[in-house]
Amino acid sequence: MATTTILKGGEVLTSDPASPSAEALAIRNGRILAVGDLAEVEAQAGRRADRIDLDGAVVIPGLIDTHPHLMHFGLFEAMCEDLSDAANHADIVARLRRRAAKTRRGGWVLGSPIGEPHYFLDRTWRDLEEGALPDRAVLDQVSRRLPVLIMAFAPTTPNHIAMNSAALAALGLTAETPERVGNVWIEKDDEGHPTGRLSGSVNNYYNNEPFWDGLLAKIPLPGPVGALSATLKAQQAYHAMGVTTVYEGHAMTAEQIAGYRILRRSGLLSMRVLCSPEAEPYGTPWDQDLSDDEFAAALEAASAMVRRDDHLLRVDGVTIGRGGPCGPGFLLMRDPYAGPYGEQTTGVSFMSKERAERAIDYCARRGLRLNIVSAGTQEHDDYLDYLESLDLKPFDAADRAWILQHLYFVEEAQAQRMAAFGFDVTTSISFSWGKGDLFRERIGPQCLGDLIPIKRLMSSGMHVACGSDWGPKNIFKQMALAVEPVFAQSGDSNAGPAQAISREESFASWTREAAHVLRWDGVGALRPGFHADLAILDRNPVTAPLDALEDAKVYATISSGRCVHGEPY
Repeated sequence: MATTTILKGGEVLTSDPASPSAEALAIRNGRILAVGDLAEVEAQAGRRADRIDLDGAVVIPGLIDTHPHLMHFGLFEAMCEDLSDAANHADIVARLRRRAAKTRRGGWVLGSPIGEPHYFLDRTWRDLEEGALPDRAVLDQVSRRLPVLIMAFAPTTPNHIAMNSAALAALGLTAETPERVGNVWIEKDDEGHPTGRLSGSVNNYYNNEPFWDGLLAKIPLPGPVGALSATLKAQQAYHAMGVTTVYEGHAMTAEQIAGYRILRRSGLLSMRVLCSPEAEPYGTPWDQDLSDDEFAAALEAASAMVRRDDHLLRVDGVTIGRGGPCGPGFLLMRDPYAGPYGEQTTGVSFMSKERAERAIDYCARRGLRLNIVSAGTQEHDDYLDYLESLDLKPFDAADRAWILQHLYFVEEAQAQRMAAFGFDVTTSISFSWGKGDLFRERIGPQCLGDLIPIKRLMSSGMHVACGSDWGPKNIFKQMALAVEPVFAQSGDSNAGPAQAISREESFASWTREAAHVLRWDGVGALRPGFHADLAILDRNPVTAPLDALEDAKVYATISSGRCVHGEPY
């Protein structure tokens, strides 16, 4: 006989507009059997059902993060010894020595940046007791044999890194190397030798500085086993935040999707994952330019990968993107803005308009799902102008299920044009919180009224989901920031009629609206017949004080009726 479990004695938030709250719910065979009044639920569950007293806790649907980069960020962090909370140089040396003791000859000892990823605004290397990154002499205490490098994660540009003497030698950085190569500065001592500290465009991705990217490509990446282990660790971290479904929407390669398939076949995948392969990956030193034939083959491969029937791992569509972050001057804007080092720029296109249009045509003809990563005003115009030149009437918008991702700046007229095509949206308040001050400085204060306009996008009729992306990696803080937007560095806000949304709308963007954007039936709400994906919290995310929401504790996370975090039973 199937085991049935009743959760009672707390509050159930269903994310179902027809019946937003309930007294209890029952689970059977990984599905929700009943939800509603306790008497009604107990009647359907039967007398033999197990009963769990929630003791006042709150049950919500399992959260859906539509922009986590779970595999990517998990790999970046796994490559490095964690230095995020290091206090001083001695602390850094001690931690890196532990990593060195486990590193084979030929490998590198990598350290994470100091502070909280990925914006590094609350704390950075400047907060070390010494007020500076260690130089080569300090890092030589870690190892004289192995190269040692403290990395710089994107999206902050310019950035800072540090390495030991062995790393300088491995990369060929000597007294003869100029103090500046491109947008990379090599600090030197009084005798003209590199100190081991570099600054400028030295990020590990979205850097696109030929000199540094060429050096970074010499650093070996973890093998498949390391990459899968990193993904499993990241999966557990997201479960601890109540997440049960994610969208790996861009920068995904066929090899990375194959990694997810390995986890699925091995029974190690405990959350639902939707992947969309990138037609032409860019942004890291390891990405290769594609020939026209290779680009065509990538579109065909994406079409062949489509699988929508698995209850845990799905692959659907193809992703295209042209621009990049504002920091290094990549954001495609209509008007010039101050670049990372003072130049005037309107951004950089990493995929030609011709190839982007070719991908759109392909998806329209084949009925393939399309995910367009678009952030700046000129980028939007280019896509919309081309879409409006096509006759897409044979394709019903609801069937296309096309997605727009990022959407840093969207003007009112652009939102209406996007909605006319039936697009859905995934964006992140991260871009406002982490970059608001940067945008004001480099683009100008006039841009802030169009920055992350979640309310404008919703009011246009589009379904809007949210994702964590570069952080803060606290989804409940992200929910609060969508209601009251604030810039992390200055504490200023651009909250206006285009931005701020209600508590209910913010909650829905991580639950039922996210499920709609992904077109994943049976998740995002607590309804009979839906997957038993849920999280048990210590507070109500819709009514708890907004300034205390980020302190929410996840007691347990349930995926398909199975506990994947905590101990609810």
